[in-house]
Amino acid sequence: MAVSNGISSGAWAAAGGVGTFSAVNADKLDANGEIIPLVYRGQTRRERHEELIAYSIEGGISQARAAHDIAGRNGRIHMNVLWEMAAAEQVLHGVLSEAKDLVHGVTCGAGMPFRIAPIAAQYGLYYYPIVSSARAFKALWKRSYHKHREWLGGVVYEDPWLAGGHNGLSNSEDPNKPGDPYPRVAAIRALMNEFGLRETPIFMAGGVWYLREWQDWLDNPDIGPIAFQFGTRPLLTQESPISDAWKSKLLTLKEGDVFLNHFSPTGFYSSAVNNAFLHELQQRSERQVAYVPEPTGDHTAEFRFGVRQRIVYVTPHDKQRAEAWIAEGFGKVLTTPESTLVFVTQDKAAEIRQEQIDCMGCLSQCRFSNWACNEQGTTGRKADPRSFCIQKTLQEIAHGADPDGHLMFAGHAAYKFANDPFYANGRIPSVGQLIDRLLTGD
Repeated sequence: MAVSNGISSGAWAAAGGVGTFSAVNADKLDANGEIIPLVYRGQTRRERHEELIAYSIEGGISQARAAHDIAGRNGRIHMNVLWEMAAAEQVLHGVLSEAKDLVHGVTCGAGMPFRIAPIAAQYGLYYYPIVSSARAFKALWKRSYHKHREWLGGVVYEDPWLAGGHNGLSNSEDPNKPGDPYPRVAAIRALMNEFGLRETPIFMAGGVWYLREWQDWLDNPDIGPIAFQFGTRPLLTQESPISDAWKSKLLTLKEGDVFLNHFSPTGFYSSAVNNAFLHELQQRSERQVAYVPEPTGDHTAEFRFGVRQRIVYVTPHDKQRAEAWIAEGFGKVLTTPESTLVFVTQDKAAEIRQEQIDCMGCLSQCRFSNWACNEQGTTGRKADPRSFCIQKTLQEIAHGADPDGHLMFAGHAAYKFANDPFYANGRIPSVGQLIDRLLTGD
């Protein structure tokens, strides 16, 4: 969100590539290319949700224009949306109704985007679904894509263990045991061949740094037509909109500093730099005990909390832990949807509560605030204090806030910035220089 915009994607296309800008709550630009900030005036979540949608449509259109103007007649421009973002279909129609002649395709992931095919076809654009397994693509094909096969421009395989941002790990896959991408992509290709898509390219995304490392994928019948997507390396370019502090941080990362975590309010795993922001979330979840309303089994120790001194039952061991956390200053007790208690400071509790109150409905459903895009405006579940407001932190880091204190997405290969000679002495190349370098194999 916001770290691939019209300027950076336009520069990528101008250099001969496919430049993709984010249409996820994209910044709205004025005639001079300056950002017009969104100021919420609505008093309810529903009102703020509508404001966000309107701004997102106008922002997506302005980013498409910026990308088109910079690219000229070179390369291609794609826009990216998340299927699980709020009102994804409404935003797609709103942007494409005005900008269909400025872009060449639409990429879409974060969920199962069945309807991306008919929407893209309606505007005469190619669509590029993002999947992490052959099983996911098969489901999409059988339900929807086979009806619009002529507009399927390619399939993006996003490696769930290596790509930055949100990842498509299934419940059967171990986040701590990365799978080899080769057999997974070969399985997608075999399925595509079965569907008559032999010439439709697959885009390998996640973990791609040096193209020379992928030579055995080229002209390989198991893989078929293949392209490569770069998401992390373009962050460190002159045209990248991220802050200088964020760029400097990328140059210091070590292997293992990017952390696959499950804190996102989307419910997906995501890969981000393990900084102070994620440390706090880790520690918050560690200060957690299970409770029951009546004494049952090992849960025999009475525990009181809150202004009303509500009584629940925990294990004797957990009661000792809880009392120790309270003594350390984590005296505010919050309940979770899974019948656990989380211990935080008074200040952190107030911050969590305020962010939940300020919810603007940026996701189709959010476990942090319990917002959902339905008539009721709620998931029907208790809000989860172990998560965070993703809109707030991503908007703040994208617009210059301290990267250590916010969610900082990056692919797992980001540590290579520190030892790749191309970035020696803190060098930050232009997009054109980066593409020239990539074409050498490095």
